[in-house]
Amino acid sequence: MKVIDEQKIQVDFSAYDDSLTITMKGSDLAFVQVLTSKTSIINLSRNRFEGHIPNIIGDLVGLPSLNLSHNGLEGNISASLQHLSVLESLDLSSNKISEGIPPLLASLTFLEVLNLSHDHLVGCIPKGKQFDAFENSSYQGNDGLCGFPLSKDSCGDAGVPQVTTPVELDQEEEGDSAMISWQVVLMGYGCGLVIGLSIICIMLST
Repeated sequence: MKVIDEQKIQVDFSAYDDSLTITMKGSDLAFVQVLTSKTSIINLSRNRFEGHIPNIIGDLVGLPSLNLSHNGLEGNISASLQHLSVLESLDLSSNKISEGIPPLLASLTFLEVLNLSHDHLVGCIPKGKQFDAFENSSYQGNDGLCGFPLSKDSCGDAGVPQVTTPVELDQEEEGDSAMISWQVVLMGYGCGLVIGLSIICIMLST
């Protein structure tokens, strides 16, 4: 490419004349002239996306806002989100996301708005840093969640799903079988003892 006259070329890439409404930090923000510094926002809400949240999202280290709400996303919350070190707003609400909230998300020190409501999350809510500032509305609609700030403040054993392993099942079955065997033996012994004593009494009486 050949530059004919550099002094006559004055192109301004800092903004363009257009209007745009962006949902960020739970509020609708209207931009009449969109600056490039504001375009680094990903809003993919209210689409029909399905499947898992891709780990490659963690490569967007300069992303300040991510909105994937009202889709059909499932699986767990990708731990790669911890790499979004300047993330200020994260909205994953109204999906089918399950399992627990990765504790490493507490390292997102710039996170001001978090919306994980109406998913299928379970377990304890991470403690410390930004997570101590989020309100009940950030987690509502997840009956399996516990911990601050929810009414189920203390998780205890409820925060850890109890899964019965095949070994435990075998041990329980063996224990039940052994108990039944002992019951049969004792019943047989008791019946035999009664019959034996009856015979002895009859013989002595004659």
